[in-house]
Amino acid sequence: MKYTDNALNIITTKSYKGIGRAWIVKNLIGNESVNEIITLLNNKSKQVETVTVEDFEYKKKHTINQINNLKESCDGIIAIGDNNFPKHRGNVKDSERPIFLFYKGDINLLSINNNNIAVIGLLNPDESIEYREQKIVNEIIKQGVTIVSGLALGCDSIAHKQALTSGLTVAILPSPLNNIMPAKNKGLALEIIKKGGLLITEYSDKHKSAMELSSRYKERDRLQALFCDAIILVASYAQDSAKRWNIFNEKLDSGARLAMRFAKDYSISQAVMYDEKADLNNPMFDLNRQLIDEHKSITILTPKHLENLINMVKNQSTTFQSNLFDK
Repeated sequence: MKYTDNALNIITTKSYKGIGRAWIVKNLIGNESVNEIITLLNNKSKQVETVTVEDFEYKKKHTINQINNLKESCDGIIAIGDNNFPKHRGNVKDSERPIFLFYKGDINLLSINNNNIAVIGLLNPDESIEYREQKIVNEIIKQGVTIVSGLALGCDSIAHKQALTSGLTVAILPSPLNNIMPAKNKGLALEIIKKGGLLITEYSDKHKSAMELSSRYKERDRLQALFCDAIILVASYAQDSAKRWNIFNEKLDSGARLAMRFAKDYSISQAVMYDEKADLNNPMFDLNRQLIDEHKSITILTPKHLENLINMVKNQSTTFQSNLFDK
């Protein structure tokens, strides 16, 4: 497993009480010495007791022990300050910026120079939605763009599987790499790696409660937005769909709603699959309709609009590379 001492120090620092992503982004640029970190913890955080070198090294050993539990399922860990730590897209608060990632596969697929489009949606799409989603993903991968999704059942799985037919895909997990969630998609996760893709997560251990797992799903949805150049909502119920359609025997709301909200907050380009004639009375498109009503700038996908979206993503990457060269 690949990781730097810097990555170990970042993870260890975050294990201190009251230390979150915002504190680390504000105070560390990466590759600080242990003594420098300890000084910052003692002077710029609310630690009740003075942090010592011995205390930090003890916590660091615990970090290493946790990491060793992942050695069969994780290729490496990468953190801010490491040379190839991927740059997130969009405008984001310090508290939401990723600071370290556990990964298996090709971490370069998260590079700002790689063209990524997230394709997300609900857990139980009908056959018509599945067919339409497959066509969209096919058009994306034909242009050499990587598909990003969350490995969930339904639309996420369709996106990953279709991408694997002739392209690459990135799966972002709410769980550690040695405990793939959902378990039904463990085989799909292995196939993604086998075919040159990537699995990433911010977690090295299992969740301890249903509340913590719910929070992890939300954080996963944020990463879907942060590591894509555009996001496509295939279909999803809205938050009030169960009440609106009197469907109370299953959970209808999905993480797609959160991922789309994050994308809006981060100024990531958003698009929805929607045909008013075909989808007007289908509750599976409630969120799509809601987003169209709320955000006039959102793209409603047609073949031409999809082509324009892909070209925009590819041009953004070219512009970024040119700017780096100019500097």
